[in-house]
Amino acid sequence: MTDGIPLLAGRYEVGELVGRGGMADVYKGRDARLGRTVAIKLLKPSLATDPTFRARFRKEAQAAARMAHPTIVRVFDAGEDTIEEDGAERQQPFIIMEFIDGTVLRDLLEEGPLEPDEAARIAGSVLTALEYSHRAGVVHRDIKPGNIMLARNGQVKVMDFGIARAVSDTASTVAQTTAVLGTANYFSPEQARNEGVDARTDLYSTGVVLFEMLTGRTPFRGDSAVAVAYQHVSEQAVAPSSLNPAVSPVLDSVVDAALAKDRAERFQSASDFRTQLQQAAAGKMPVLPKRGEQDGMFSAAEREDSDETLRRLQAGSESGPRTQSRPPAAWIWSGILGVAFVLVAVVIWVVNLGPVAIGGDLSVSVPDVVGLSEEDARAQIEDDQLGVEVFEEYNAEVPAGDVISSTPIAGRNVPQDYLVRITVSMGVQQVEVPELEGRSEESARSALDALGLAVGETSQQNSATVPAGQVISTDPIPGTSLASGSSIDLLLSSGLVTVPNVVGQTVANAAAQLRSDELQLSVRPIADPSCGGSLVTQQSLTPGDHPQRSTIEITYCTG
Repeated sequence: MTDGIPLLAGRYEVGELVGRGGMADVYKGRDARLGRTVAIKLLKPSLATDPTFRARFRKEAQAAARMAHPTIVRVFDAGEDTIEEDGAERQQPFIIMEFIDGTVLRDLLEEGPLEPDEAARIAGSVLTALEYSHRAGVVHRDIKPGNIMLARNGQVKVMDFGIARAVSDTASTVAQTTAVLGTANYFSPEQARNEGVDARTDLYSTGVVLFEMLTGRTPFRGDSAVAVAYQHVSEQAVAPSSLNPAVSPVLDSVVDAALAKDRAERFQSASDFRTQLQQAAAGKMPVLPKRGEQDGMFSAAEREDSDETLRRLQAGSESGPRTQSRPPAAWIWSGILGVAFVLVAVVIWVVNLGPVAIGGDLSVSVPDVVGLSEEDARAQIEDDQLGVEVFEEYNAEVPAGDVISSTPIAGRNVPQDYLVRITVSMGVQQVEVPELEGRSEESARSALDALGLAVGETSQQNSATVPAGQVISTDPIPGTSLASGSSIDLLLSSGLVTVPNVVGQTVANAAAQLRSDELQLSVRPIADPSCGGSLVTQQSLTPGDHPQRSTIEITYCTG
C-alpha cells in the first residue's frame, strides 16, 4: 500500500503512483468490494488541512460527477477518510475515478508531431467532450495535453473537468490575486487579460493543443509565463505547415480560426469547430468565422489591449496615455475623395446591372427535426441533400429515440452535403444500485448521491452482527437497474439484539439460541433433586432488546 493508507474508506486499496498534479496525486487502485481497477486521486497532505483547498477538491468531484459521456473520465465515488500519521489524525479527501489503461497525450507528444489525420481525430474527440460539458454548463478552463488520455483502443478521454486551480502543476501558470488563469502555454488571450471565460476559451486552448499535435511544439514559447502570456495576447501564430509540410492549407485555416484573439472571430461552439475540422481533415474547404477589418495583423484596439496586458502582467504599474501625431490633412481629404469615387462607381454599376437569376440550389435550409424520431429526422435531412451525424445522450424529458437538438439550428442556410449533427435522446439514464451493506448511513447517502440516486425511507432492525447505524440491506437490492433520480430505502442496524426466553428449555437448545445472537454466554449449574435434569431455571437478561454482545448467564438444574 502507499503512504501509510492500507484501505481507503474501508474499501479502496491504494497502489502505485501514476501521476502528479498541483493539488493532488493519482494512484492506481482497486475497489475491494466490486473487484475493479480504479484511479484514486488524493489531495496532497500539505493542502488537506486547508478548508479552501478541500472545498475546491469537492467542487472538482461535484463538477466531474455531472459528466457522463464516453469521452470524459468518469467519477465513481468521492469523500474523506480519517488517516492516522505519527499519532495524529487528519482528513484525507479522495476521488475515485475510472482507470484508463493508456497514455497521456503529453507523453505521446514528447516523441514528436502526430499524423494530421490522427491529430484531427483526437481534437475532434476533445471537442465532443467539450460540447457535452458546455451544454451542462461546465467550462474546463485548462485544456492541455496533460489532461487528455489515449486508451489502448484509441479512445480519447478528457480529465479534470470543473477544477478551480490555485496551485500550478509542472507547467508555468499565470495568476492574478484570486483569479487563476490556467496553464500558460495553453490559455486564451481573455485569460491573460483576466477577463471572464466562456465556452470559446476552451476552444482556443483546443486550437493550441491541435497546433502542438500537428507541429510537435506549442505556438508560443518564452522564458517565463509572462512572456508566453504577452504572445497569446499580441502575436500571431505561424502556420502549422511552415513547421510541418505534411499539414494541409485547409488545416492551417482551421487552426488560424481557432487561435483568433477576439472570441467573436473564433468558432462559436465546439460542434462547429469539430465539423469544420472534419471538413478540413477530409481535404474540403471549411466554413470559417468572418474576421473584422484589422490594421496589419491586429486592430488598434487589440494593440492597446496587448500593451495594457503586458504592463499588468509584468509590473502592474500604471502608465500615461500614448500620443501620436495626426496624418497630414491632404492625406485625409485624398482618402475621403477616393472612397467617394468608389461608392459612385459601385452605384452606377448596380443601376446598370440586369436581373440575375440566382440558383436556389446553392444553399439548403436546415430542417426542423427536434422532437422527431431518429429515423424520421435522418430521412428528412437526407431528403434535403444534407449529411447526418448522430450523437446520443441521456435525457429525462425527451423520450428515447427522439431528437433533442440539431446543429446547425433549424432555418440556417448551409451548403449542400453539409453535415448536420443531431443529438438523440437515450431516455432516462439507468443506474445500478451499489453494494452498501456495512457502510454508515452518511457514507451510503454520499455513494447514492454520487450516482444520481436518492435515499428514500430509512428503518431500523436488530442485528447480531452489523454494528449500530450501518446498512443491513437496501430495497431494491444491489445490482438492480433504476432510473437516475430514483429512491433507495435503507435498513439500518439498531445495535440491539432480541434476547429470547429460554427458561424451561434444555441447556443445549438455550445455548445454541443465545450464541446465534452473538451474546456472551455464561452457564451455571445447580443441584436440585426436585427439578428435571438439564433444564434452564433462570436467565440474567430479561427477554427483549439488549445491546449487541451483552453478557447473559443461564442457570440450569442438574437433578
